[in-house]
Amino acid sequence: MSLTDILGSALSGLNAAQAGMRTTSNNIANVSTPGYARERVQLTTGVTAGRVSGVRISEPERVADRFLEANVYRRQGDWGQASITADYLGRLQAMLGAPSDSAGVSARLDALQAAAVAMTGSAGSEQAVRTFTNQAQDALQALQQVDSDTATLRTNAESELGFTVGSINTLLSRIGVLNDTVSRQLAQGSNAGGAVNLRMSAIEELSGLIKVTTREQPDGRVMIETAGGMTLLDRRPRMLSYPGGSGEGVDQPIYSPIDLRFAEPDGSPGAATGDRIDSPTVGGKLGGLMELRDSLLPRFAGDMGTLFGGLAEALNAASNAGTTVPAPRTMQGGLTGLVATDRLGFTGTAVFAVTSSAGDLVARTSLNFSALGAGATVADAVDAINAGLGGAATASFSGGRLTLTAATAANGVVVAQDSTNPSDRAGLGFSQFFGLNDIVTDPTRTLGPSGFTLTDPHGFGSGETVELVIRDPRGRSLAQQTLSPASGGTFGDLVASLNSSPLSAFGSFALDARGRFAFTPDPAIPTATLTVPADSTNRFGTGRSFSSLVSLDDGRMALGNTAVRADILASGQRVPLARFDLAAAVGQRALGSADTRGATGFVEQLATGRDLGQGLSVSVDRFASLTFGRAALDAAQANDALTDSEARRSDAINRRDEYSGVNIDEELSQLVVLQNSYSAAARVMTTATQMYDTLIGMVK
Repeated sequence: MSLTDILGSALSGLNAAQAGMRTTSNNIANVSTPGYARERVQLTTGVTAGRVSGVRISEPERVADRFLEANVYRRQGDWGQASITADYLGRLQAMLGAPSDSAGVSARLDALQAAAVAMTGSAGSEQAVRTFTNQAQDALQALQQVDSDTATLRTNAESELGFTVGSINTLLSRIGVLNDTVSRQLAQGSNAGGAVNLRMSAIEELSGLIKVTTREQPDGRVMIETAGGMTLLDRRPRMLSYPGGSGEGVDQPIYSPIDLRFAEPDGSPGAATGDRIDSPTVGGKLGGLMELRDSLLPRFAGDMGTLFGGLAEALNAASNAGTTVPAPRTMQGGLTGLVATDRLGFTGTAVFAVTSSAGDLVARTSLNFSALGAGATVADAVDAINAGLGGAATASFSGGRLTLTAATAANGVVVAQDSTNPSDRAGLGFSQFFGLNDIVTDPTRTLGPSGFTLTDPHGFGSGETVELVIRDPRGRSLAQQTLSPASGGTFGDLVASLNSSPLSAFGSFALDARGRFAFTPDPAIPTATLTVPADSTNRFGTGRSFSSLVSLDDGRMALGNTAVRADILASGQRVPLARFDLAAAVGQRALGSADTRGATGFVEQLATGRDLGQGLSVSVDRFASLTFGRAALDAAQANDALTDSEARRSDAINRRDEYSGVNIDEELSQLVVLQNSYSAAARVMTTATQMYDTLIGMVK
């Protein structure tokens, strides 16, 4: 080997040691930088014309494992979804209040039951009655507040979903630019480690927003897909396009899907790719928000509506079984949605009476609805009541409301149930069905099932429509149908129309015994549900829609308008606690001023199991316990899932960093080795220089 070769080899060794020290120093400087992967300079033996010619160095390369990095992306996606779910369900649980919180819904319902019990032992004292009515109003307001707060949470989830889509688009654009940078630097033979580290951090942030998988390409680019296989990024930029929701619906609004579109050079959305995101299975924060908005929060809101429906029915059942003393001169019912020519549909017997201010019986009539015949109409019942009372009181039916009015201001009207054969339609007595003596009222409707049958006319006009959507357990829309009732048709026609529509692929439709619309999902998807995003129907111009008449709105639309009857709240003594004496004859005492037997009725009705629909037959208290218990369980499970996902995410990050992260001790020891290598190469160069000087001296 010539001296020139020796000098060249020594010089290459110096350069290699310097390159190694620069890389090691850079590693040490970034020891605390998140996502930084350490770099190493690769050394190879230089060979020229078959002879060793020193050391060759390459550009620094990242020390990283793509499988460990991909595992971090997966765990980050799980954590993103668990984090947002736990946050929202925790806020929902906080709205309900702790069991010891006197302002919570559960505490309000307990206080209402306690007040009803106290009223039975106080001989109807004004203080006990006022406490009961106030507790009833407080319970309704607590339910309304929770329903409003739940709607706010859904609105927040929708808004945050829009912001998340924007963040995803920003990250996709950034990763696309970094892809170009990495590809260009690798093609030029430059070090692309810095751009790759920035890209990895961006992908890690992206995977927390939407669960992704990555594929490395030969040119150094990274291709990104959703967990379901939809391409988010390749050579052609893409972006998510989401116009936002359609607003509140009757039961649940329809939200637009998230379309995938090619991105234009100016960053605006271009042509659609044909892919769309409409399911929370995409994971990450985006999937969690979709599940909250479309499934978890609507399900809870539906349960609150059902709870309210059961509470209102229980309180009104007890209220309509009694009367005040003196009885009211006028009893005006709620908006039933019926017209005078509608089928009456009652069986059994109801008693209609007129009493004096002292409680003496002035007139009475017992109306056996079964004797009126199957074809009897509402107008027939009104005529029969008027004929039986002989002018002592007048019944009228107008605008869907039944009104009873005593002929003189000194008298009052009473409606009672026959003791052996009580009147019944849809499980409600005559007074409760028409809302004549309700304690809980809604100016826009009666609070109870309609009792319609398949042969009853639906009463909806041309151009009126109902939007129906079948959803899977996670809230994703499986099928949608616009129901357009034909004028002159029946409820049976509507049921038949839906059973022959595309919706029938997911289940069957029927009217149950109480006139409620029932959807039975196909066994293949037993948890599919029916929702109503929009309803423009108006039965015979009465103001009652299809969804409210057949209980498709879960009572939520009524919840916002209800309150304890104004005159009861104002007086504190107008709760109907007395019971009409069915054995009294005209001129005899039929009502007692000290009669408080109706107080027991409130206690019994609150504790009695009732048909709440969807196969539920439980008491109000039991259903409240089930609803709040499930909400607490969901929140606890979400917290557990968050804890687990955080542990798995931390483990994945630790494994990645153990392999690719900077270890200060290793880098310092490597620096010592490189310094020694530099010193050795310098000594070789010094020795070769001395030999060269000696040779020159010999020549001289």
